[in-house]
Amino acid sequence: MTTLDDVLTTVSERVTPTAEERQRLSTAAATLTDRARAAIDDRGLDADVIQVGSTARGTWLAGDRDIDLFIRFPPDLPREDLETYGLDIGHEVLPDGHQEYAEHPYVKGDVDGFDVDCVPCYRVESATDIRSAVDRTPFHTQYLEARIDEDLAGDVRVFKRFLKGIGAYGSDLKTRGFSGYLSELLVVEHGGVIPLLKAAVDWHPPVEFDPEGHGTTTFDDPLVVIDPTDPDRNVAAVCSAENVARLQHYARELLANPQLGLFFPAEPEPLSADEIRERLARRETAPLALAFETPDIVDDQLYPQLQKSLAGIESGLEGHDFDVFRSDLFVDEDSDTTVLLFELSTAQLPAVERHEGPPVAVRDHATGFFEAYADDDSCFGPFLDGDRYVVERPREWTDATDYLESDALLEVGLGVRIEEALGDDYELLVDEEIVELVETIGMGLTEYLTPQP
Repeated sequence: MTTLDDVLTTVSERVTPTAEERQRLSTAAATLTDRARAAIDDRGLDADVIQVGSTARGTWLAGDRDIDLFIRFPPDLPREDLETYGLDIGHEVLPDGHQEYAEHPYVKGDVDGFDVDCVPCYRVESATDIRSAVDRTPFHTQYLEARIDEDLAGDVRVFKRFLKGIGAYGSDLKTRGFSGYLSELLVVEHGGVIPLLKAAVDWHPPVEFDPEGHGTTTFDDPLVVIDPTDPDRNVAAVCSAENVARLQHYARELLANPQLGLFFPAEPEPLSADEIRERLARRETAPLALAFETPDIVDDQLYPQLQKSLAGIESGLEGHDFDVFRSDLFVDEDSDTTVLLFELSTAQLPAVERHEGPPVAVRDHATGFFEAYADDDSCFGPFLDGDRYVVERPREWTDATDYLESDALLEVGLGVRIEEALGDDYELLVDEEIVELVETIGMGLTEYLTPQP
């Protein structure tokens, strides 16, 4: 029988970078750091360069190819100058790099197979003095370097691989999972990956950890880990309740039945068009999908707007009594197509809806309600049901497809760029027509129709 120790040992062997990998990364990082220092010296700037992130802390996974260099400037340097100097140095370090933008612009490029970010920041005294979000990062590296030895680094790598295997790794707003920094803090807090997993199975959110015991702010997130370098920040703020629950579910499964497949899951086979058609038919629901061109914005702007739009349209449907059984969103990067899927209990409703008035005993309101409908020939009633007036009036929308094809769709809460995209053009697919999407979001439909925790 495979034991937990056997599984974790095998995982550790597979995710630990080899001596050759470490040497290649160390050489590349040193070369890039020298370039940055030379660029700083050539310009006579008061700045320095440090390497941050998991490759600096020795907690990176075999095969990862990321190098993060931060160029630190004095805190009194104007923001405009920081951006100008930062980009100038970044392009000298990465001659073939390109500009990207987080809170402020930085340069990203590829050197000897490594993905390199060259990011300007302020050299502040502490993480509580930051002038931009990235100013904290050097403090994170310093804090963890002092607390993670080789054994804990190995446990961190195993935990990160576990999170990747179950689909809960990454603090981007698409995933809303566990960041690398959060993963490392949790392993350090519990003294290893096994104690962490054993603790996680019994978490009752909200769960809070405060490594330095210095938190000053109350958070209502399901998982709270007070940043040891900043008492007012929850490192786990982006982590969704679903991903906290996902960690708990799979931690229980791993402890009960240790298996490599939780760390290295097999790629699922996509369902065929016929299989998707059969499963949709078996459900006997009314699926509807809006397909449109994906707005050209970064993922951390796109996905919050998509989530807002999905919720807004669902609310609009529910507000007109179309019960949404389940909904989801899919983005196909190859075709630049986004799909919002709404599975309804029914897409057809009666021509009338029940509208209850106040109890007859509430004289003024009851009289107003009765008089408002008494002479309306389009309504049935008013009549009494128990002690209150009721009227059956014409329903505004009896067909969900008509609603989704109307301008009313643009009146719900939508992300700005999603509203623009829907206003330009979209395709509404109904029932079996959804099978046509197998060419673009086939894997998404497969996951939707074969749901897992």
